[in-house]
Amino acid sequence: MSPVIAATLLALLLGLQPLTTDLYLPALPALARGLGAGMPAVQLTMSALILSFGVAQLFWGPVADRYGRKPVLRVALTLFAVASLGAALAPSIGVLTVWRAAQGACLAAAVVCARAMVRDLYEPAEGARVMSLAMSGLGVIAFSSPVAGGLLTSAFGWRSTLLAVALFLAGVLVFVWRVLPETARSLDPRALQAASLARTARQVAAHPTFFSWASLTACTYGGLFVVLASSSFVYIEVLGLTASQYGLALGAGSLAYVGGTFACRRLLLRHGLAGAVQRGAFFSLAGGLGMAALAAAGVQSVAAVLLPQCLYAFGHGIHQPCGQTGAVSPFPQSAGVAAALAGFALALVAFCVGLWLGQALDGTVRPMAYGLGFWSVMTATVAWTLVPRHGVLRAA
Repeated sequence: MSPVIAATLLALLLGLQPLTTDLYLPALPALARGLGAGMPAVQLTMSALILSFGVAQLFWGPVADRYGRKPVLRVALTLFAVASLGAALAPSIGVLTVWRAAQGACLAAAVVCARAMVRDLYEPAEGARVMSLAMSGLGVIAFSSPVAGGLLTSAFGWRSTLLAVALFLAGVLVFVWRVLPETARSLDPRALQAASLARTARQVAAHPTFFSWASLTACTYGGLFVVLASSSFVYIEVLGLTASQYGLALGAGSLAYVGGTFACRRLLLRHGLAGAVQRGAFFSLAGGLGMAALAAAGVQSVAAVLLPQCLYAFGHGIHQPCGQTGAVSPFPQSAGVAAALAGFALALVAFCVGLWLGQALDGTVRPMAYGLGFWSVMTATVAWTLVPRHGVLRAA
């Protein structure tokens, strides 16, 4: 595949993650009213998706190394569409939570295969540039999703956002079926054998380069998930925006993320992977600590939330392409397992954030602001210590 076709396919596959979460966010207050559910139960629909997303990656990674990326994607995307239809028709919050968990399990396959495909096709430096191009496309999806979600919720109700995911999946499945070749250079017949799998997982998890980059992606996504899981309640319930206006506010953050992916490509050329994330950490820290400081001072306005959110998103657009590429780069023969373990760490952080927010949201901007501030400090710490010390890309 040409880099442009590869980046387009990667953007579609990776874009399923923000589509599945962001399109749904403007609908959360309406969903809570429609199903008569409290805030902890509504947050659980997000946390269940993220937890199953993380755990399922541990399954799909070895399966993709054994059978290839293309057959895994065909099966998983088909099941994903079915789960999305089930969620759209769910009669209760409990049933919806089960279907959201099923969506997360299928989403895991798309993300694991996409990350592994980058290592299949490219060496680390080129892979990071192609990944940043794909992340620009992902950013367009991330921008469009909350805007479309707000419009759909206002016009047709919360169920329409889940139906839209099913329709998008049908299009991605056609693209995968017709365009995607098998990218794995060789298949590992022992990938699913317990002893071999355990040995590979230990080797990956113990590798300092993997640990550094996986920690970076987990920490920066922890802050992003604080925004994803709490912003609809903050913007709509606390700051008084409509669902459509909220979609635009979240979309502004996505545009900042796209800007970060463009900056990432320039920084990669000048400073390499480690240098790029070290510079991106300044934006993450400015956004997180800025929002926390304003909240602590009692400033509660749209601008006080939106501007720091955009700064953090810009930094996130630098960290994610570098972190996802760096985590799998030392493992050309077991990229699926490496992608799965990195994704599991990321999802575990997000799951814990969701559980915390279910209890912490208190009708003010403070939980969102303090949560973002915490993860901005964690992200900067990893970018300035672990990455330059252990993030040098060497073959496993």
